[in-house]
This record gives sequence, structure tokens and C-alpha cells, in this order.
Amino acid sequence: MDPQGIQDAVVADSTVKAVTDSTGIVNEVGQAIDLLAAGDVGSFKSQLLRFTADFTSTVLPNMIKAFLLFLVMYVIYRVFRSVLVKLMRASKKVEAGLESLLLKSLSIVAWVFIAIMVFDQFGVDVTAFLAGLSIVGLALGFAAKDSLENFISGVTILIDSPFKVGDQIEIDGTYGTVDEITLRSTRMRTQNNEVMVMPNMLMINQKLINHSIMGILRVEVPFGIAYKESTSAARSVVLALVQGDPRISTDYPPKVVVEKLGDSSVDMILRFYITESILEIPLMAEYTEKVFVALKGAGIEIPYPHLQLFIDEAKGLYPQLGTGSGPQQNG
Repeated sequence: MDPQGIQDAVVADSTVKAVTDSTGIVNEVGQAIDLLAAGDVGSFKSQLLRFTADFTSTVLPNMIKAFLLFLVMYVIYRVFRSVLVKLMRASKKVEAGLESLLLKSLSIVAWVFIAIMVFDQFGVDVTAFLAGLSIVGLALGFAAKDSLENFISGVTILIDSPFKVGDQIEIDGTYGTVDEITLRSTRMRTQNNEVMVMPNMLMINQKLINHSIMGILRVEVPFGIAYKESTSAARSVVLALVQGDPRISTDYPPKVVVEKLGDSSVDMILRFYITESILEIPLMAEYTEKVFVALKGAGIEIPYPHLQLFIDEAKGLYPQLGTGSGPQQNG
């Protein structure tokens, strides 16, 4: 017989022996219970002593070895995890979401490995167990296709980093702050303090705007003035509002520009830059009101939408010649 065949035979023999020993102990327990139920106390004591001896000589050593192995492997896992956490938090390239993914993956792999090592102490055929586990995993993979796609999308998000925890993003018409990135979904807190849960597959397949990724953000506050008003006067009034505001970046001077000539107003925009994207919405609301109050206080008209109609030579609106007081026609 070749060496590989001898090794397989030894493994099979040890497995059969472990199973046989375990079965024998179980049978002894069953017999002891039957004797006790029948009232044969003497035989019950003898059977109990035999069971104790068999348990002490076969199962207990394996349990002690399994416990000690579990203890050593668990300590190694905790030490390795602690070192990994310190290294990731010291690195500026590892975001909170990626750190969570790596730690969860490490935990799953470690506990599976520890379980295999512990079961091996009891003579369990780990190879057959892993083979069965792989078949089950393959079947679950086909059944949970969407979950698998979301998992892969989550890994892509954490590696590619189109956004990270704490960023202000806009997706599917909703603006909010990223609270958590999991292996299946991304949780975002909206302006109404609601939590929107989006599958990761949708997060990478839709148009997404990240308001925080560049570190500086331009805020635009639109307003309009009447055609009869001076754009220079309006610009001076509005620019005076942002002077001295510490929330506004001084690296890029604020501007007021004419965007377009609308139907009933000259449409203008106040533009300034901020370094904290979380202030975008509050500052837009605040300065929209400030612009309104400042223009009104300066006597600059802010028109509402209206339409002026001019009619030239509308002769049909006047009475016919000789019957009214409208303009007369020369014969």
C-alpha cells in the first residue's frame, strides 16, 4: 500500500474509534437509566462507575485538550485583532467602514478556524465537514444572489471610497449624512433626521453627488431684482452680509453674479465657499432670508413673477369712427 493510502487508513481508523467510543458511552448512559428505572440500584451503581471510568479515560482528555486549544487560539485571535485595530487606526488610508469590514471578516475566519481545530480533537472528520460546507455555501450563493451582489458592492465602496462615514451625499433625490456602511447596505441620515437604508448595489449604480469629498464646497444663494434696479447696488448690499462670517472661507472671495435675465427679474446668485459641508443647508437657508431682508431694507425691489402686456395700434379696442371718443382716423 502506498504512503498516502496508509495515512488515509490511519485517519479513518482513528475516526471510527472515536465514534465507537462515543457511541459506547452513550449506550452506557442509556443502560444506566434503564437500570435505575427498573429499580436495580446495585446494577445502576456499577453501570455508573463503568460510565465514569470510560468518560474519564476517553472523553474527558479530549475535552481538556479541546478547551486548552480553544483558550490558546482565542488569546492569539484577540491579540492579533488588537494589533490590527491599532495599525488600521494609525493609518490615514483605512476608513471606518473598511476597518469594520476587515474586522468582521477576520472574526468570521478566526471562529471557523477555531471551531475546526476544536472539533478535530474529538475525532470529527473536518474534511468531510468542509466539503459539505462548501456545497451548502454554493447553493446559498445562488439562492442569495442579490445579497452577494450587495456584499461585493459594499467591498467596492469601502475600497474605492466614493464616500465615507460622515460625508454629506445626495442620491436618488435625497440629501443626507452617511452614518454607517455595512456589508449589505449603506445607512444615511436625512435632513428630517430619518434613516434611509440603501442596498450597496444601488449606491454604486446610481448618480451620486458627494458634497464633502473635495474638502471645500461652494454654496449658491439665488435671488432676483427688478429690471429698474441697479445690479451694482444689489451686489454691494448682498456682499456686505458675508463679511466677517467665520464659517465662510477667505481663500475664495465671495461673489455676486448675474445668472440670467428672467421673464420678470434679473436673476442673480450669491456665491461663497465653506470648508464644513455639513453647514451647506443651514447657511443656504440663513442667507436666503438675510438677502431678502437686506434688499428690502435698501429699497431694492424683489419682484414676484408677473407679465406685462403692451398692445400697439389695437384699433379694434376703440369705438368705430364717429361713435366714440377714441382716436380719429383721417378719411
